[in-house]
Amino acid sequence: MGKTKIYLIIFLVVAAWGFNVTATKILVTNFMPVTMTAARIFVAGVFVFIFLALMKRIRRLTKREWRTVIIASLFSVVGHQYFLSVGLTETTASNGGMILGTVPLMTAIMAVIFLGNRLTLVRVVGFLLGLIGVSFIVIVGSEGLSEVSIGDIHVFLSVLAQAISFIIIAKASPTLDPRLLTGYMLIIGSIGLFGIGLCLEPNGLDSLLGQSNIGIWAIFLASAVIATALGHMFYNDSIGKVGPAATAIFLNLNPFFALISAVLFLGEVIGFAQVLGFILILAGVFLGSGAYEEIRRKRRLKQV
Repeated sequence: MGKTKIYLIIFLVVAAWGFNVTATKILVTNFMPVTMTAARIFVAGVFVFIFLALMKRIRRLTKREWRTVIIASLFSVVGHQYFLSVGLTETTASNGGMILGTVPLMTAIMAVIFLGNRLTLVRVVGFLLGLIGVSFIVIVGSEGLSEVSIGDIHVFLSVLAQAISFIIIAKASPTLDPRLLTGYMLIIGSIGLFGIGLCLEPNGLDSLLGQSNIGIWAIFLASAVIATALGHMFYNDSIGKVGPAATAIFLNLNPFFALISAVLFLGEVIGFAQVLGFILILAGVFLGSGAYEEIRRKRRLKQV
């Protein structure tokens, strides 16, 4: 598959993830958040395994691959999905979407820490701009200066967990198909989330079984199959083909689609501080993720 097709797939995945922020916001207001997330992730995992079974790509894992899967699922599924679902019960979908837009920035920082990527002045400026942008959203928000929302902090923790998981996936065994990795991660992660849900939400299963709204269940299935199963499967596969930095750049569009969906479907109002924070995050990601340096490098090569 050519890079153009891979980039198109990543674009569609990121668009689905942006709209999924609003979908998740709707779901966590109608279900117990952790239990609902566990069920959604489990359905996604089952769908991935059905997809892989049809392609005859399912196999047993080695001990080393199991270690990678378990560690990645703890960050990518248990950590990321837990903090995101809980966070969205305590903050707006627009705030959550914009904070999620810092994933490329956090991925770049993690790459410096864990992969030994070079730290340049341009990237440092990008990191600072991104963090200032998050501060505008978290501290100022849409209603003026206020206390820091615990929901915003939870969403930010979900960003850190996902960024770490991307580094783990990038370092995964070259013999492990990223789509198979995704399936195992989703199933194992959903079991971990179910365990947390049983402890924190004793009535969680009742909230699922008692829901009779067909529209809510349609959103649940779309979130599980399209955004979670297909989205993570294709995105993780793209990481293995073009690298974590190139794929992370497309995540710049995540907050854009999240904002559009929050305004269209939830009627949320975007304030000046949020717009300013959004712009700073985009600038920070552009500089901090290495996108600016890559564009400048390619221009120099063309001139030569």
